[in-house]
Amino acid sequence: MNYLITDNTAPAVPLAAIPEVDYATLYEDLAAKLADARYHAAHYFALPDGDRLRFILVLLDDRTGRILLASHAMEYYDENPLPSLTARHAQMHPFEREIAERYGVRFDAMPWPKPLRFPFDRYDRSSTMDNYPFYAMEGGSLHEVNVGPIHAGIIEPGAFRFICNGEQVLHLEIALGYQHRGVEHEFAATQNRLRQICLAESVAGDSAVAHATAFAEAVEKLSERRCPAALDRERAIALELERMAMQIADTGALSMDVGYQLGQVACEALRTMTINTTQAWCGNRFGKGLIRPHGTDHPLTAAKTAMIRRNVAEIARRYDEVRRDIESSPTLLARFEQCGIVPAGEMLRIGGVGQAARASGAARDIRATHPWGAYAAGPRYEPVLRTEGDVMARLAVRSREVARSAALIERLAAEADAAREAGEAPCPPPDYRAAAAPSSLAVGLVEGWRGETCHVVVTDAEGRIAACRVKDPSLHNWLALALAVRGEGISDFPVCNKSFNLSYCGHDL
Repeated sequence: MNYLITDNTAPAVPLAAIPEVDYATLYEDLAAKLADARYHAAHYFALPDGDRLRFILVLLDDRTGRILLASHAMEYYDENPLPSLTARHAQMHPFEREIAERYGVRFDAMPWPKPLRFPFDRYDRSSTMDNYPFYAMEGGSLHEVNVGPIHAGIIEPGAFRFICNGEQVLHLEIALGYQHRGVEHEFAATQNRLRQICLAESVAGDSAVAHATAFAEAVEKLSERRCPAALDRERAIALELERMAMQIADTGALSMDVGYQLGQVACEALRTMTINTTQAWCGNRFGKGLIRPHGTDHPLTAAKTAMIRRNVAEIARRYDEVRRDIESSPTLLARFEQCGIVPAGEMLRIGGVGQAARASGAARDIRATHPWGAYAAGPRYEPVLRTEGDVMARLAVRSREVARSAALIERLAAEADAAREAGEAPCPPPDYRAAAAPSSLAVGLVEGWRGETCHVVVTDAEGRIAACRVKDPSLHNWLALALAVRGEGISDFPVCNKSFNLSYCGHDL
């Protein structure tokens, strides 16, 4: 089968250049490729194209760094079902569910044909949260426990239904889609690039830098203008600061859940120090306003670079003390080890990404497999891996990524200082009016702190954004959480949940 082959540093591609094949051909070829762990789907979606739907596949080859693009099409109101790829590979389930929900496409033998998000423009308006088809089991010893959608904490809505035998969880189903935000629709509703980048950084507030970077990379590819090295470095520093802040925050949250107050308060202080560093750089603790297309309003100065290097070194030193305390505490180890295990095979099967996948031994990290910007220009990034797949492994990956991020920030900041002294020009201001290639597609693919963050941007014949399809890493990893609690006591759910810390709003686009 023919694919258009590109990579994460190449410019946008014309839509007409993406091979269009019959579905049977794509089905067999993709089913064969996904049986090999080197491949996984970054995105698969449908777009209206006149009186038909055109389906776009973005397939990643993690061994070679290639991005493979292919497509197929069907008449808009064709009622003949398509054979379900999910029936062969579970990682395709959110993509097929989204296509079915949005456009009414039926997938034959789809094992989990349920709503995904309840978008405002869904095909079947009778499909509502009130009639969500939760899975049920029968048995005199079984009972159901419902949690949400409104939770006791200040968090976003989501419904969790446990089927238990006594205290043991046999099955957990997670129903999301309560927020009805229409984020993807809004990208095409405005052609104001500043509004679009502000929208991107609001997809998931704790991943503002990751989503803004993914969108900025995509629109820059559409303009076929390469970013200066200084801008690539600054974006990588911002991504690693965001990663440090959230990994430290999650360490504190896990400490709180098991009553380890010292770890909780120490991490709260260090997380505050980290996000205050970002605020001192750009004026916002979460990095909003920092990432802009083709430039920045907050170029790093010598003084700001020195401040970042100083703060990051202190944060890493103090956090390492917390890590050592946790890893030497028998009480904490007894609570975290062998709890919430997701084996590597299951994580690969469902398309798991990010630090959760790496904690199960699945080496999925865009910085290493599909590098871009400063990650492509520098030494190859070596992902942090564990194989146990339990809560402790997910915490261990987080803690070691804090140290890895601190070292990476130090290297990039030192390079920035050296380049500045050699006369390198500062980063340019943003350019919101750069022309985009018409009838083209660009993939913005970055490694956020949760994992693989993907924005696919498509333009119309005038170069305007016609569609933006967003994938937050939580889209796949919510199922990993459901698998993690199978066979565990229901009281283990809060600890398992914190060890993933997934995004509701990143899912509910």
